[in-house]
Amino acid sequence: MSQVPVKPADFLFVSPLLLLAVVALLLIVVEAFTRGRPRSWLMPLAVVGCVGGALAAIVVYRALDGQAGVSAFGGMLVADRPSMFLTVLLCAGTGLAALISPAHQEEHGWESGEYYGMLLLSACGMVMMAMAGDLVATFIGLETMSLAVYVLCALRRGSRRASEAAMKYFLMGALASAFLVYGIALLYGATGTTDLALIAERMSDRGQQPLVIVSVILLVVAFGFKVAAVPFHMWTPDAYEGAPTPVTGFMAAVVKAAAFAGALRVFAGVPGLAANDSFGLGGDFMPLGRMGWAGTFAVIAAITMTVGNLAALRQENVKRMLAYSSVSHAGVLLVGLVALGVSPKGPALSAILYYLAAYGVTTIGAFAALVWIGSREQERVLVDDWAGLAGRHPAAALAMTVFLLSLGGMPPTAGFFGKFAVFQSAMLAPGGELLWLVVIGVLNSVLSMFYYLRIVMAMYFREPLGEFRPVRSGAVTFVLVTCAILVLQMGLMPSVWLGLTN
Repeated sequence: MSQVPVKPADFLFVSPLLLLAVVALLLIVVEAFTRGRPRSWLMPLAVVGCVGGALAAIVVYRALDGQAGVSAFGGMLVADRPSMFLTVLLCAGTGLAALISPAHQEEHGWESGEYYGMLLLSACGMVMMAMAGDLVATFIGLETMSLAVYVLCALRRGSRRASEAAMKYFLMGALASAFLVYGIALLYGATGTTDLALIAERMSDRGQQPLVIVSVILLVVAFGFKVAAVPFHMWTPDAYEGAPTPVTGFMAAVVKAAAFAGALRVFAGVPGLAANDSFGLGGDFMPLGRMGWAGTFAVIAAITMTVGNLAALRQENVKRMLAYSSVSHAGVLLVGLVALGVSPKGPALSAILYYLAAYGVTTIGAFAALVWIGSREQERVLVDDWAGLAGRHPAAALAMTVFLLSLGGMPPTAGFFGKFAVFQSAMLAPGGELLWLVVIGVLNSVLSMFYYLRIVMAMYFREPLGEFRPVRSGAVTFVLVTCAILVLQMGLMPSVWLGLTN
């Protein structure tokens, strides 16, 4: 096998990944030599690493200047505008999760120096998935992300529920990784390569081979686990409930965005890099029948939205409610992925990226509110615990209301325009063949408002059950205010953000 020379420019195009990796390793190494000493500077260093990675991605985004994409390191990684947009989103989400962590750690007694190193190592894997041009890079990125998140779930060592959550997540994640490895192996056997651009070229006449069909099914199952789509969502409520609240917010917003970034690379890809103007498992061929993998994901999307919302209706625990809510949002994102598979030239890619940004900001804000309201004596994770908050702390109640309305898709929030963009892209599918999926999505959006409004009703129309002792933290307040402003700004000016995704 011939060696592909590494060009100096390759390091520029992957500089966001390199910056995150360097800061993550620095955090881990330095923390090992400062045990027993004050480590209050670890969080600021982690945030600086995230800001540096985001700024590097913005520089690369502008340097591309309209190019479809640039391959680096022999095609293992690809730098293009969608991947840089996702990198900025992932770095921003990781930085916000780091900001809300110290207050929760101090309040609930689970300070851990390795936390921030694991957080940034997970972000490294996420960025690699967003930039992957090869299935091997996708697998390495996925495992780097997942292994770090397993550790993060279990860092609240005094909690049996956290240990149980980490174990369940690890077992389900290992099973998903096995499906992914077998899918990659079979696809390599069918095409002789793991390069996504070459796979797109070679599969144009091999899309209906049994080996290809089985490999695509395995990949669908693997990414179904990672995005928490039904029926592969079993780990989600227990993992979200048991993990520390900042980690749950990180998993719900950032890890989910990274999983969809990987799915976009593998299934839909980015036009313009391959000779036949396709990349990944998209293109003119369609394994798995007339609609290909898109048809399979369409059925999964419909079931995911419905099951997620119906399960959320029954929850009294806010973290479990938001877990099932995240399942339903995965279904909406799958609608966008299906639309992209059916109509690659349509607006589905921009809609998905906008939705990921809107959902990420909203979810981080909602979990920041959970951190803010929870004290050592009472973490306040039940719906009843929020009763009367508006009378005692109106600003916090207003921020949480903005987040809940955005998750439900109410105008003029970012969540409304995110769902509108995704459903519109599905409506533009040739022949209106996704109209049924849009109808199911709209009905589920209406259904979701019932459980989001339960919390709003408790905050504004019920008497408090006890005294509120919120966590006093400037960082948590900053995240709350910033996310609330961004949710409204993205809703009032969606064209600005949609323009960045093109």
